[in-house]
This record gives sequence, structure tokens and C-alpha cells, in this order.
Amino acid sequence: MALSFCGNDRGSNAYSVDKGVLDNGCFVDALNLVPHVFLLFITFPILFIGWGSQSSKVQIHHNTWLHFPGHNLRWILTFTLLFVHVCEIAEGIVSNTWMESNHLHLFLPALMGFIAATTSVVYYHNIETANFPKLLLALFIYWILAFITKMIKLWKFAEASLGVQYLRFCITALLVVLYGLLMAVEINVIRVRKYVFFANPQRVKPPEDLQDLGVRFLQPFVNLLSKATYWWMNPLIIGAHKRPIELKKIGKLPIAMRALTNYIRLKDSYEEQRQKTEDPEKSPSIWKSMYQAFGGPILLSSTFRYMADLLGFAGPLCISGIVEHLHNSTEIDRTNKVSNMTFGVFFMSSTELLQNTSVLAVLLFLALVLQRTFLQASYYVTIETGINLRGALLAMIYNKILRLSTSNMSMGEMTLGQINNLVAIETNQLMWFLFLCPNLWAMPVQIIMGVILLYYLLGDSALIGAGVILLLAPVQYLIATKLADTQKSTLDYSTDRLKKTTEILKGIKLLKLYAWENIFCDRVEETRGKELTSLKTFALYTSMSILFLLSPAKAFASLALFHILVTPLFLLSTVVRFAVKALVSVQKLSEFLQSDEIGDDSWRNGEMYMSLEVGKKYKYHGDVSKQLVRAKMKRSYHVHSALCWFVSIILNRMVFVCIGEWVIQVNDGFFTWGSNLSTLTDINIRIPTGQLTMIVGQVGCGKSSLLLAMLGEMQTISGKVYWSNQTPSMESKTDLFCLTREGHSQYQEIYFCKNRYSVAYAAQKSWLLNATVEENITFGSPFNKQRYKAVIDACSLQPDIDLLPFGDQTEIGERGINLSGGQRQRICVARALYQNTNIVFLDDPFSALDIHLSDHLMQEGILKFLQDDKRTLVLVTHKLQYLIHADWIIAMKDGSVLREGTLKDIQTHDVELYEHWKTLMNRQDQELEKVLLQTTLERKTLRRAFYSREAKNQIDDEDEGSKEEVEEDDDDNMSTTTSRRSKIQWKMCCRYLSSGGFLMVFLMVSSKLAKHSVMVAIDYWLAAWTSSNPHNQSLADPFLGVLQHLSYVPVFIILCGAAIALCLITSLTVEFLGVAAATNLHHNLLNKIIHAPIRFFDVTPLGQILNRFSADTNIIDQHIPPTLESLTRSTLLCLSAIGVIAFVTPAFLIALVPLAVAFYFIQKYFRVASKDLQDLDDSTQLPLLCHFSETAEGLTTIRAFRHEARFKQRMLELTDTNNTAYLFLSAANRWLEVRTDYLGAVIVLTAAVAAIWSTSQSGLVGLGLTYALTVTNYLNWVVRNLADLEVQMAAVKKVNSFLSTESENYEGSMDVSQVPEDWPQHGEIKIHDLCVRYDTMLKPVLKHVNAHINPGQKVGICGRTGSGKSSLSLAFFNMVDVFEGKIVIDGIDICKLPLQTLRSRLSIILQDPVLFSGSIRLNLDPERTCTDDRLWEALEIAQLKNMVKALPGGLDAVVTEGGENFSVGQRQLFCLARAFVRKSSILIMDEATASIDMATENILQKVVMTAFADRTVVTIAHRVHTILTADLVIVMKRGSIMEYGKPEILMEQEDSLFASFVKADM
Repeated sequence: MALSFCGNDRGSNAYSVDKGVLDNGCFVDALNLVPHVFLLFITFPILFIGWGSQSSKVQIHHNTWLHFPGHNLRWILTFTLLFVHVCEIAEGIVSNTWMESNHLHLFLPALMGFIAATTSVVYYHNIETANFPKLLLALFIYWILAFITKMIKLWKFAEASLGVQYLRFCITALLVVLYGLLMAVEINVIRVRKYVFFANPQRVKPPEDLQDLGVRFLQPFVNLLSKATYWWMNPLIIGAHKRPIELKKIGKLPIAMRALTNYIRLKDSYEEQRQKTEDPEKSPSIWKSMYQAFGGPILLSSTFRYMADLLGFAGPLCISGIVEHLHNSTEIDRTNKVSNMTFGVFFMSSTELLQNTSVLAVLLFLALVLQRTFLQASYYVTIETGINLRGALLAMIYNKILRLSTSNMSMGEMTLGQINNLVAIETNQLMWFLFLCPNLWAMPVQIIMGVILLYYLLGDSALIGAGVILLLAPVQYLIATKLADTQKSTLDYSTDRLKKTTEILKGIKLLKLYAWENIFCDRVEETRGKELTSLKTFALYTSMSILFLLSPAKAFASLALFHILVTPLFLLSTVVRFAVKALVSVQKLSEFLQSDEIGDDSWRNGEMYMSLEVGKKYKYHGDVSKQLVRAKMKRSYHVHSALCWFVSIILNRMVFVCIGEWVIQVNDGFFTWGSNLSTLTDINIRIPTGQLTMIVGQVGCGKSSLLLAMLGEMQTISGKVYWSNQTPSMESKTDLFCLTREGHSQYQEIYFCKNRYSVAYAAQKSWLLNATVEENITFGSPFNKQRYKAVIDACSLQPDIDLLPFGDQTEIGERGINLSGGQRQRICVARALYQNTNIVFLDDPFSALDIHLSDHLMQEGILKFLQDDKRTLVLVTHKLQYLIHADWIIAMKDGSVLREGTLKDIQTHDVELYEHWKTLMNRQDQELEKVLLQTTLERKTLRRAFYSREAKNQIDDEDEGSKEEVEEDDDDNMSTTTSRRSKIQWKMCCRYLSSGGFLMVFLMVSSKLAKHSVMVAIDYWLAAWTSSNPHNQSLADPFLGVLQHLSYVPVFIILCGAAIALCLITSLTVEFLGVAAATNLHHNLLNKIIHAPIRFFDVTPLGQILNRFSADTNIIDQHIPPTLESLTRSTLLCLSAIGVIAFVTPAFLIALVPLAVAFYFIQKYFRVASKDLQDLDDSTQLPLLCHFSETAEGLTTIRAFRHEARFKQRMLELTDTNNTAYLFLSAANRWLEVRTDYLGAVIVLTAAVAAIWSTSQSGLVGLGLTYALTVTNYLNWVVRNLADLEVQMAAVKKVNSFLSTESENYEGSMDVSQVPEDWPQHGEIKIHDLCVRYDTMLKPVLKHVNAHINPGQKVGICGRTGSGKSSLSLAFFNMVDVFEGKIVIDGIDICKLPLQTLRSRLSIILQDPVLFSGSIRLNLDPERTCTDDRLWEALEIAQLKNMVKALPGGLDAVVTEGGENFSVGQRQLFCLARAFVRKSSILIMDEATASIDMATENILQKVVMTAFADRTVVTIAHRVHTILTADLVIVMKRGSIMEYGKPEILMEQEDSLFASFVKADM
């Protein structure tokens, strides 16, 4: 009988039980089958019934999940049990081969045990998810039975004195231990849950995260297997293919990972460190507090890492074992077999088992799977910890920002840039350092182990190899530091380039009108050149670092162990670099956390008698009465209220006034902004309750500082600020006084509508949130429609809101639509009015408003809306005509109070001041007459932008069909997006490569192929060399063997040399291909944009254009080349490996097909999901960074409003959202890596099995397996790089979409040579039937205009907003589309001229003065064509000569960005000088006087009359009185000329439009 259970050997007494049943080995083995069969019988029906019913229900939602006690331990033990069963099966099968006939009892029980163990864990998992512990009894019984039967077997072995030297004894002992432990786990569950043998079972609820259905990140809650393989991610990743992943889909973070939880952990340990440091000056150690808060997970991760590293050495050892035993005869002397026979079967030792190649192949597979699982677990734990740390740090930084002292910000000690860097860079540096942390301790272990093993395999030569590698480490470090330096300089250049680009885009209109675009374009190109040089240096260093790493490894063959050694060294330089960066970051962080904080302003919360002392915390001062009153207040205060009142009146007369009528009082205040010089001195003021207080004084006398001092933002040198806590409508004065903090609750009900502690504050520099208009106004208060409408009307915002594309739901702020200054300011005032607070502080709310709006705001907003509410209002203003409305006036001068009182008081007591005010008021009234139509203008620009934007969208919609590349719309229907999403943008890849030049592409491809071929050749040569093995022939002819040996050497050396050279070449070609592509793309983009028609800039938001130059260019410069390099390298490595394996063992190709299919699906699903998650990560990061910079900018406002808590909450939400996206992204990466790693392990297994069955040379088998090992490393890189490249190619796509912009037609039909040198010499202008539009799709803005302007005439053009005045001025420069008629200047039709010629011969002064950073000379004459005398002459005419002379450097004096170091008036005069430097005979002034004061305007008028006396001047006027002296007036309406003639004649006509304009203007 061939397959008998107990064997069928000759003369065997396998079935005899003479010595007793248990002494028959076969019977004991059969007994061992019983528990397994029992388990299978019991559990299968339960599982089938359970699963049957489950499939009918929907999958159980995870809110019923529960882990029974000892959950993880049970999984670990079960996995160990499975592994031991595998060993037992292997041992049984191998032993069986030694027997004469088959003995099934050697391996069948083990096989059944394996099946039972698997079933047990499936069964357990189902019970656990259903939370039905009673069914665990079956398992309990199984463990007991299995334990008993194994125990009997072990006892019998011991009786037969079989010891540890036999493998089967060890396995049995191990199984006994495992079953015992599992039994203990089961008993523990009974003990805790009391589900059986106890009267009242324990009711348990799942973790609170899972009861909240919003949590979708399940890693902490799933079972061990799902944790290790990220199985729970499957639905998300596969679902991404059908519809994109949105924020809703990734849900919330589990509580333990939220920023708040981690912030509390870090904060506690930080405070603990602070208490430990004795020296208060010394900052607490952030490192220690981080370790205390997050040390645990890091240690866990390091443990996983060590396990993975140790298992990593198993691979090479197994391979060497396989190669060694492949052809050794398995025929071992059978003589000693008999001695090993006990119980009639053979017993083997472990070494004998490990000589079996099939066993080694399985071991190799298991080791790989385990190693990869541990490695990914280690990565995941560090990443999760890193994310937790980042959340905690962000919360810490944010809390600190909210308490930063204002003086720090204003004195420039802490800039916005620094704060943004802390948030965007330093926290990420620390997070990355944590990610690489386990490498720090894992590397030395890897290196030492590697060297020991190499020495064991190769002898002394290994030490030489290791020595070379170690010697190269310092070189690596040097290169790494060089790399960091180059990176830094690149960054500096790109910042500089961005600044210049921004200036060009902001002043593009001026540059085009003056035909200067190419000069400024060259400035940018120059900086770009430096940036690219820096990038090339970077490329060179990168190539060198790769070279130094790979050369020794190649020279010492691709022994798998050398791979193990090279990786840690390669990482070492990276880790060291990150460690240095982390040290710097921590340094910066701790400096920031130690910086000055604002005083604790509890005195505003109604604790009136708290004085503010310099730097110290609060002490109580004042006479007996105050302290007495305070003591009384502490007790239940109803009883004492009358007494308090009485005592206070007797003891302190002042209190009465102070409480009842004054809301704020400052006594002897000296305040400073940080330096010890006081900004405000000797301040004694009172602010009356429920009345309008105005603070006036000249510029810079400390009005705004006074408001901030009252808000507690300034540092107090001495003096006190008292805030009373009353509400004007309270019945009795008594209650007023005693309403302290303890008294809130009693009065909360009556006065809840007024937020007692907050002050509605509108700062001078308007501050908006990145939110909708409505959110900016309500600012966290509940929405009340009626009130909202009233506020909007009071601030006359309705017309502006109507112009916005989505009304008051339009996003404004940094990332939204750019509003003008006046609109921003009115929104801030509206916010202050809307808030329900007693006290309102308005800091110069009229500064950016024209007179109509100011009056409306004063009447409707301040007098009506606020006064009706009886709110206390403090108003800082320059508009003295409003003083008549004030109830109380504080006049300031040079940081101290000049006068305080009502207007009547001042009129009687300080006549001089009153008279001075009166003269100023008159002057202001004159200004009022010259109405400033600025608002209408703002609205006009808004309207133009939106109108054009909508038109552009319509065009786009019509073109959709014809265009091949349709830009993705958000609200596109699902089916098309999916098909569009799944494709990598090959078109863009081609576009990118073609930008790099075909020569470079060809070089790159050919050098890459050559390099990989040479590398394979080296390995093949080595394999052949080792296979030739001279030892075999050495007996016959030792000399011949050595000769043969030597013949291999020269070829080897040549190949190595070629490999090293090719390494350098390939890495350089890739980098330089990248640089070439970046150069071309940026150059084309800049040229396209600078030469685009002005219309393009009206339609495209500035931010969008800048993004192409910043973010997208950065990706093209620095991210695409390394990704491309890595992608090509890993792909070629994988292909060469598969090629080598197939060459060695062709059978492998059959197995390759299913593996390739699996790989294809894995990467297909992953790439789509990864792209979505990457987008989510990017899109959630931006709001977070913006929230930080927003908070830092609006600190005073947030603190005045007392909205810190709301902003903190928002920050935590934004951080959590971003962290969720990032966590999911990293979990998706782990998902991919685990799967590709397991695929790699299967490849190794199939290669090994194929090799064992084939008959190739052992050296080649080793080669094939070594290559198979490398595949696992590179498979996931192929997919990751593909996914990254897909994301990065979007940048090329965005840049490319701008490259299709139409340029202006710069050529013209005339040649430059045909235009006379001095044209236009007379300045005669004829306009024939002119029709103009901004775009072919839009209506004409000028219709059939005819005019004739004689040489030297002064012409004024006027008309209402939108009548076409500015369009006419642009038509002279051919900036708009002239589609009918013509303009002839001095006999030449301007449409035929080349643009450069036309624009360089005319001059224009624009309404907004534009200056560029650089020197004054650059701003007047960037072409460098004029002499210094000419420039000085121009400055003299513009009345600027003396001022410029006084500046250091004269003409070369510095102009800061946007000309911020000059006043607006001075900037306008520079523009005038600029026009004069270019001595053209035609000057056009486009509303040039709209933004300047009277004095400057007079200068301008004078200059134009004298200096331009003989030239033609066309003035477009806002204020009609500026053109009363003109020779000719043109009145326009709706794009046509309505009136045309001399101003005097037009004035005389009663019904003329011009006359009505003049009347309105007087």
C-alpha cells in the first residue's frame, strides 16, 4: 500500500501495540489529528451560517468593532503557530523522503494543524466583528485538546530520550508552549468579559472614535493582519477609480491623532521641562519634551526597523545556501540513518533540513515577506508620529502667535516671513527628521552586521571593500553639505527672480505704454541665468554623490550584501543633512517660543482695579477703599452691594464719575513699542460711556498708538488703564459698580446680547480674512439679516457687492478677488459696526474713501447706526469737519494729549487751537468741492475685470469642442473626468522632453541603456568566473586553473571602468536635460506673458500668473529631473533583472504573466488614488498656511474682538484636515509598497523554484536570485515615480496653457526705416471715425469718434465713469483693438507702425504712479540713453531736484519695491519727470491728478503749462476744474463725443453737458 498512514516498510511493526498504545509513534500522531478535526467540524457550520447571513446584510459597519482582550497577542501567537506548522510540514516531508514507503503520519497532522490554525483566526475575527464572545468557547476547547495531545507526544519523545538535537523534538516543544499561551489568552478573555461561567457578563462599547461615523481612518482599529497589509484601504483605493476621492470621503482623524490631543501632550511635557530648568532665562529643551511626548512610538518603530534589518540578511544567506547545495549530491550516507530511527521513523537535525534547497527557497520567501512587513510597519509608525508631532508643533506655534507682543511685530523682531517659515518649513523639517529617525540607529547595526557577514563569506577581501566604502563616507558628507549650500543660493536667486517678475506684472501697463517690456524682461532673464547656473552646480554635485556610491559596489560585484551595505551609507548623508536641519529648526522654534508675550489683559474683563506694571504680573494698588471694595466684591455680592457703594462714595469721590460715565480711563500712562523710549507720554484721558469720542491730531502724533495702548497692545512703562464693566442701560448704579467677574452669571441673562469684553476694532490698515464678504462682516457672530442689511447700507457696500461675481458670497482676501483700498476699508468698518459690542474703536476709517462715501458713512453708519444703539465710539480721524458731531474730543500732539473736552470747552479755553482747526476745515471744504470720484473708478475697474472674465468664459465654452486639451472644470460630469484622470499626460511628457532638446533626450536614452547593459555584463562575467571555479581542476593541473582565473581579470577591470564612466554620464545627461527643459519653458513663458495684450492681464488674476512663475517653475526646475532619473533607473533595473532571471531559468517566464497582470492592476489603482490624495494634501495645506499668516497680520483685531478661541478652533480644524489627507497619502504609499513587496517576494520564490528544477550553472543561479532580490526594492519605486511624475507634469501643463496666449502684433506693416527719426515732430492728431473694443467678443467702447487736435494744443477730455475717456488714451498707443477708422499722427496712421516705435515716441502719465525697485536712474531712463544733465533737468522741472540731491547716491539712490520709500505725491512727480525725460511732442495725462493732494496738483499744472508749452497735451480729467484753461474740450458719453469746442464757449451754453459738470464740481 503506497500511501499508508503509518508507512509500509519491510519488517516494520508500525501497527503493533504490544508495548502499549501510547508507545506506538503512529498512534500518537493520529491522536494529534483529533483536535484539528474537532475544530473544523464545529467552526465550519458556524462560519457558513454566519457568512451566509452576512452576505445578505450589508457589511457590518465598523462601529460594532471591538477588540477582545489580548487581541494583538493572539494574532502574533497565531502567526507564529502557522510558521511552526510550516516547519513541521517541511520536516515531515523531508523525513519522509528518507523512508522506504510513504509515512503520512509524519506530515498529515501538521498539515491539518495548519488548516485548523488558519480557520481559528478567521473564526475569531468574525466573532470579534460581530461582538458575540460566547462562540469563543469552541476555540477554548480546541486549545485545551491540542495542548493535551501535543503534551503526550512531547512526553513520549522525552521518554525515548530524544533531545534538543533533533528538530522534531524542538518543534513539538514549541507547539506545546504556543498552545499553552493561546489557552491563557482565552482564559483571560473569559476573566475580563465574563461571557461564560459568570452571572452578569461585561457590556463593552466600541472605542468612541468608531461610534462617530465620521472617522474613516481605520488603521488603529483594524486587526493585525489588516494593519500589516493595509487591507482596510482597498475600498478607498479601488473606489478612487470610479469617482475621485473628496474630503468627505477621508472623514475625520481619530481622537488620538488630532492636533489638540497631541498639542496637550507636547505642551505638558514642555511645561514640565520648564519647571525643571532652574534658570528662567534658559529655554526648556524642545528635544526632551518631544521625546517625552512621542518617544514611545519612535522606540516601537525602531524595534520594527531592527527586526526588518536582521531579516534582511536572511535573503543573501539563503541564496548562498541554495547555490551551494544545488548540485551537491543529496545522497548522504544512509548508514547513520538507522541510528536515527526511533518509533520506526527517521529523526533529522536542523542542519540537515537547511541543506534542502526547496526548504531554503520557502524560507527565503517567508523571510522576505516578514522583512518587508516589518519595514513598512516601521515606516508607518514613524510617519504617523511625525504627523502627530507636526500637528502639536503647529498648535504650539499658533498659541504663541496669539500671545505675541505687538511690539515684536512692529519693531521687526518677528516678521511675517519668519512666522510663515516656522509654519511651512521648520515644522516640516522636524517631521521629516522623525521619518528618517529610525535610520539613525538602524544604520550602524546594518553596517556592522554587513561587514561581519561579508568577512564570513569572502574573508579578508571583504574588509578592503568595507574600508573603501567607509572612506567614501566623509566625501559623501562633503558633497551633501555642498548640495545644501547650492540649494540655498538657488532659493535666493529664485526669490529675487520672483520679486522682479511680480514688479513687471504689476506695472505691465506702464511698461507696455513706454515700450520698456524687453528691458525689464532682460533683468529677469539675468537673474534666471544665475539661478540656472546654481541649478547646474547642483546637478553636478548630485551626479558625483551617486557616482561615489555606486563605483565600489560595482567593483565588488553585486553581491546582495554589498547592496545591504550601500543603502545605509547612501541614506547616511541624507539623514545627517536632515539632522543638521532639524537642529537649526529646533533652535529657531525655541527662540520663537521664548519671545515676548503680551501682558495678561484680564483688566479688561471688568476687574477694574488692576494696574499694569512693567513686565511684572499684576499687583493691586490704590488706597484703602479699593482694597476694601475688592474684598467685599469677593463675597456673595447682593448683600453687600449697598454697603460697597456707600463706602466707596465716602472714601473716594472719583469712583462715582469713573464708574457711571466713563468706560475707559487712563491715568499717568507712559507707553512704549518695545524700545525704552516712550511713544506716548503722560496720558490722562477718559472715554465717556455711550458717546462719540474723536481723537485728532497731525500725522504721526500717536493717535493709533493711543487706541492700541487702551487695548493693551503696547508695553506700559508706568500708569494704569481702567476699563469699567458697565452696560449703559443698567438700572441702579450700585449694581453697576459691583458687577465684577464673579457677578457674570447673575446678569448674564439680562445683557447677554452685548458681548461685554470685546471691542469692535477697525484698524487703520484694513485686514481681511480669506473668506466671503459676508463672513468677513459677520466675523463669527450669528447672522441677522436685518442688521446685516443696515450695516451694508451704512457703509454703502451694496453697489460694490452687486459688481462681484457671486455677490456677498464672493471670496476676498489674499487668495480671493483683489478689492481696492476703499472697498477693503469699508468692509472692515462694516465688521466693526455689525459686531454686538458696547465699545467700537475706528482707526481713521475715512482715509481711503472719497468725500461722498465719508459723509454717508459718518451720517448713516456712525451717527445713526451706532448712536441709536447707545454704543461707546472712539474715532480717530483727520477730517476735522466732523468735529461738530463729537461729544468729546481728545487732541493729540507728539505723543501726548494736548487738549481734552467738548468742542465748546475748546472753543472757550483754547481759542488758538480752535482757530487753527477752522482754517484747516475751510481748506478741507474746498477740497470737498473737487469731488474725488475714486470709488466709481474702483467700481469701474472691478466691472471691467468681471465683465471681461465672464466674456472669456463664454469664449472658452464655445471653443471646448475644437480644443484638444480641455482644461479640467471642477463641475465636470463624472465619466469624462475618470477617463481624463486615469491617463498620465504623455503629451505633456513629450512637450517637456522636447523643451529639453532632442539631442539631450537621445543622449539620455542611449547612455541609460548602455549603463544598464554594462552592469548586467559585469554581474554575468562575475557569475561565469565563480562558476568556472579553479578548485575543481586544481588537482589535475594547478597552473592551468590559475591561468584560467587570471584571464577573467582584465575584462572585469575594463567593464568596471566603463560602468563608472557611464554612471557619471547618465546622471549628468538627465540633470542637464532637466536644466535645458526648465530654461526653455521659463524663457518662452516669460516672453509670451510679457508680450501678451493688456487685455490678458485684465482677465487673468495676477496670482494665477505668479503661480506659474513660482510654484510651477520650481517643480519644473527641481522636482521633475530627479523623478525622471529615478523612474528610468528603477524601470531599467527591473527590466534587466527580469531579463537575467528569464535568461538563467526560462521557465520563470510562464510565472511572470500572472505577476505582470497583478502588478498592472496594483499600479493602475494606486496612481489614480495617489493623485487624488496628493491634490487633497496640496489643497488643504494652502488654507492652513494662509490662516497662520492671516492671524499674524490681524493680531490686534483678533485680540480686540476677543476671538482667539474661535481662531484656535479653526486652526485645529485646518491642521487636522491637512493631516488626514497626508496620513491617507502615506497609508496609500504603504498599501502600494506592501503589495509590490509581496509581489517581489513571489518573484524571488518562483525564480528560486525554477532554478532548483532547472539545470543551469550554480553561479548563474546565484546571479538570477540576487537580481530577483533587487526587484523588490525597485518595483514600488516604478509606481511611486510614475504617480509623482503624473502630479508634476500638471505644472508643465499649466505653463503650457499660457504658452498658447496670443501675442500683440509687434511688427506693423511699415518698416522702422520708413519712419522719420524725429517723428512726431509737430504733434498733430487726426482721429477719423474711430471704433475701438477690448476684445473681438466684446461690444465696442468707442463708436465713430472724430476729432482734430492741432500741434501744441492743450486738450481736455471729460465725461462720467465708463464714458470711454481712458479707452481713447489707450487707443493712441494701439493697446486696444481698433477695428474701424484710424488715428493719424503727423501724417502716419499709427496702426501701421511697429508697436515698439509707436510707443517709444509718445509719453503718458498714468493715474496710479508706478515705480520699480532699483535706482532713481532706472526709473527715469531704463534704456540708459540720456545724460545725467538731462535727468537732473527733468527732476528740476518736477520740483524733485533738491529732494533727490539730499538722498545718498543722488540719481543712484535706492527705490524700494513699488516706490514705498516715497509718498504718493512724490511718486506721481517722478512719473512726470519720466515723461519729460522722453522729449516726445505728445503727452497724455490719464487722470494723473486723481490720487494726489492740492499742493502737488498745482505743481503738476504749472509744469505742464511751462515745460510742455510747445507740445500737444491731452488731459483726461476727473476734476473738471483742471481743464478750464485748456484750448479745446471734448466731452464724452457712452463711447461717443457729445460736445467739442473751447471751454468758454461750452460754458456759455445753458444746456451743455460741460456746463453741468462744472456746476457740479464747484
